[in-house]
Amino acid sequence: MRLNSPNSETLTLDSNSNSPNLSPQDYTLLLSDKILTHILSNFTTPQLISTSLVSKRWLQITGGLVTTLRLLDWEFLISGRVCFRFPNLIDVNVVKACVLSPRNSGISLSNKFLSVHVNSFVSDNNNVRVWKPEFLSTRLIDRGIRVLSHGCCSLRKLVLYGASEDGLASVANECLALQELELRVCTDTDLKALSGFRNLQILKLVGAVNGLDDESVVSDIGLTILAQVCPRLLKLELVGCEGSYDGVKAIGQCCQMMEELTFVDHKMENGWLAALSYCTNLKTLRFQSCKFIDLDPGPNEYLGSCRTLEELYLERCQLRDKQGLAALFLVCEAVRELGFEDCWGLDNNSFGAVSICRRVVSLSLEGCSLLTMDGFDPVVLSWKELKRLRVVSCNNIKDSAMSAGLATLFSVLKELKWRPDPRSILSLGFEGTGVWQKGGRNFKI
Repeated sequence: MRLNSPNSETLTLDSNSNSPNLSPQDYTLLLSDKILTHILSNFTTPQLISTSLVSKRWLQITGGLVTTLRLLDWEFLISGRVCFRFPNLIDVNVVKACVLSPRNSGISLSNKFLSVHVNSFVSDNNNVRVWKPEFLSTRLIDRGIRVLSHGCCSLRKLVLYGASEDGLASVANECLALQELELRVCTDTDLKALSGFRNLQILKLVGAVNGLDDESVVSDIGLTILAQVCPRLLKLELVGCEGSYDGVKAIGQCCQMMEELTFVDHKMENGWLAALSYCTNLKTLRFQSCKFIDLDPGPNEYLGSCRTLEELYLERCQLRDKQGLAALFLVCEAVRELGFEDCWGLDNNSFGAVSICRRVVSLSLEGCSLLTMDGFDPVVLSWKELKRLRVVSCNNIKDSAMSAGLATLFSVLKELKWRPDPRSILSLGFEGTGVWQKGGRNFKI
């Protein structure tokens, strides 16, 4: 028997017991969905996962607050439950769900693009234990993409794997607000479907990746198609892509709004570097994990210059190709911010070529162990506009070899971080003293 008590609690009497059981009322029912949504919007993702178990109402509300999803189970997408459970998604990554991998395996295999579980390895022709991933079929991937694009029309960012031209076309037709797209394992002809993306501004193309997508190729044909169908691109990243002067030139001529261009482990043919001068609005240029820049850039008079370029960054690149590196500095002579991070082969001779960039305002060096003060000092002192300097983990740049001119430069810089090696006398001497911290200048030793 149930009686309503004066304190708005439900009183339950058990016929087999002489003591009543009190079950408190759910006072959150007094809150509207709008108010409860506002409260839960301040929760972190782990907290939302826990609170979604309170009730069906809370499950529905927390699902509407999730906007980013990394899909792990393809069946969850095919069944339509993803779009029903999370109706307001704007950022979805489906790559990991496309890999057929055991969930209960204790072996994890990772690279910079993907981390999956494996249960066994196979031997290649050289009797080396390797693992080759297995992926869903293109037909099944396209089916899931159609379900996702139909149920989540408000998507703004999407990461896809192995989608065909038909699958991409379905996304273009349904997700009109999509602005950022990452494609892995696509052919040159598949890129024709990008013509349907009216608001696409950021694109990342992942071609051949060693050990993962060795058979995927994006060549000059794909770059030319891309240039023709995506003239409004602002940012473009090419990972493991092949190409030449013609493909890069087409992108520069057609994508005149492009401001940022990134090359990751590129496989460009000799002479491609001269095509960068056609990118007339380029402001940021990045090279990541590249084994070379350009093995034969050609005569300097044909290289041209990116006059609007402001930032140049090289990260984890092999810079033993002195000719290609010098040609890159010549093309980027207008650069204002320059950064090197963990680049092998950057010695005094190659770093000396960067002195042609006379307008450098900011320099960052990290993990450049071959560079010494003999090569560092004259280049830095030649930059009359230098305001920010960062030197970290460059063990052969010694305080003992510092010139008086460089010491004077430190006193006029706006920002300084000087930790070339753990035994730096300058770093140890001023650490914790607060020296050089006055006015608008911030020095980090």
